[in-house]
Amino acid sequence: MVLDDTDKKIINMLLQSGRVSYTDIARAVNMKPPSVIDRIRKLEGDGIIKGYTATIDYQKLGYGVTAYIGISLESTEHMTTVDALIRNADDALISCCHVAGDFTLIAKVVTETTDSLAHIVKNLRAIQGVTKTNTILIFSTLMDRPRVLD
Repeated sequence: MVLDDTDKKIINMLLQSGRVSYTDIARAVNMKPPSVIDRIRKLEGDGIIKGYTATIDYQKLGYGVTAYIGISLESTEHMTTVDALIRNADDALISCCHVAGDFTLIAKVVTETTDSLAHIVKNLRAIQGVTKTNTILIFSTLMDRPRVLD
């Protein structure tokens, strides 16, 4: 889908704050609020805007460990493992991507302690078809931002 400059500006404003009012968006794009609402609904209907969420500081809630876990599968036939992994995942698993490179999957987990992380890794290794894992512990996030549209 081709977006015009107004759509891009609306999306960028929503990326900055999902709580921005229709009135503020309308003012910024020089439109009336009902027209902005129609555009946002179309962007949602087309699946470009997939949802709205809060950004959480997990450490302040007691989840002090964030890690990426590289997961290697025995063969591509075990990609159904992805379904099992996602459907039966511990709540600590917040993202899982199929990737190219040294691993088949990269999972992101947010958990309380290194002990709980070790438990998650143990459970991942127990999944049929998983041949190895490699855990990368995150000390701090230097940058985490949405991709602005130009």
